[in-house]
Amino acid sequence: MARAKVLVAGLGLLAAAMAGTPSRAAEAAPPLGIGIEGWPYPYPVHFFDVVNGGQPLRMAYMDVAPTAPPNGRTAVLLHGKNFSSDYWANVISDLTGLGTRVVVPDQVGFNKSSKPDLDYSFDELSTNTAALLDRLGVAGPVDLVGHSTGGMLAVRFALLHPGRVRRLVLEDPIGLEDYRVNIPPQTTATLTAAELKQTPESYRAFIARYFVVYPKEEQEPFVAQRMGIAASAEYDRWAKSSAEAYQMIYRQPVRSEYRDLAMPVLIAVGAEDRTVVMKAYGDPARTAAMGNFPVLARAACAEVKDCSVSVIENSGHVPHLEQPGAFLPALNAFLK
Repeated sequence: MARAKVLVAGLGLLAAAMAGTPSRAAEAAPPLGIGIEGWPYPYPVHFFDVVNGGQPLRMAYMDVAPTAPPNGRTAVLLHGKNFSSDYWANVISDLTGLGTRVVVPDQVGFNKSSKPDLDYSFDELSTNTAALLDRLGVAGPVDLVGHSTGGMLAVRFALLHPGRVRRLVLEDPIGLEDYRVNIPPQTTATLTAAELKQTPESYRAFIARYFVVYPKEEQEPFVAQRMGIAASAEYDRWAKSSAEAYQMIYRQPVRSEYRDLAMPVLIAVGAEDRTVVMKAYGDPARTAAMGNFPVLARAACAEVKDCSVSVIENSGHVPHLEQPGAFLPALNAFLK
C-alpha cells in the first residue's frame, strides 16, 4: 500500500480540516471528546462492557473479517500509548487480504475506550483482552501483534495466556530496557501537568521524534487529534489517564521475563528508533546511551527460545507506517 494511503482510510473525514500549512492543521481540526468520538476509524467500531476497579467501563474494538478465503487464523493488534487504532489501517488491510480475521481493541484508558481514574496494569488490560476474545468466540491461539506500549502488553498477555498465542510480533516494543535504572520516578501530578502543557508546536516536535523519513504532512493528524482532545471539557481527566499509563510503563517492566516466552517471537524495530519513555526526567549523562532499539532487540531476542529480529532501515518507532514495504513482508513471512 502506498504511504499516501496509510492514514487516509481512517482520516478521510478530516481532509478539509487538514488543508493548509502544518501550523494551521491542528488549529483547524474539529474538537474531539476524550473518547475521540469524532475521529474516524477505517472499520466499524463496537463496544464491549468490562468492569475494572469496580467501575463499569466500555472497551472499543474493531473486528474485521477476511477479504480473501479465510485461512482460519485470527490476528490481534495492540496499539501504542500515543496512537489510536486507525493507524493500523494498512496492517488490517494486508492481513485480511491474506484471509486472516483481525481484532483491534482500544485498551481501557486509551482512544475510544473509557478513561477511568484508576491505577492501570498490564495484567488487567490482558484480562480485558482475553475476555473480549472470549466474547468474540476466538477460542484458538491468535497471532498477537503489539506496537510500542502495545508490545509490553503483548508480552504480558503472552506470559499470562501462553496457550492463546500462536505467534508473537513485537514492533518497536517499549520496555526493552528497565527505565527505572536511569530515570527517577515522577509523581502522577507531575506527569499530568506535563500532558496539560502540550501545545501544537510541542506535540508536533514530540511526534516528529518517532519518525525518520515519514512526511511531515502525514504526521499532522497525530497533532490534530491531540489538540482536538485538548479542546474537550474533560481534558484534565484524559491527561491524568495518560499520566497513569506512563506510570504503568515505568512501574511494571517486562524485560526480565522475555526468557519465559514459549511461542515463536519476531521483534521488528526501526533501525533509527531511539525512543525512551520519560527520558526528559533523567540525567542526560545517564540516558544518552538508552533507546538503541536494534541493540536492545537483539539482546532480548537472545534470551528467547525461538526468536528472530528484523531491523527496518530508514525507520524510527513506527515501521508499519514509515516503511510498510519492508515491515509487511517481514510480518507476513513470520505469520505463515
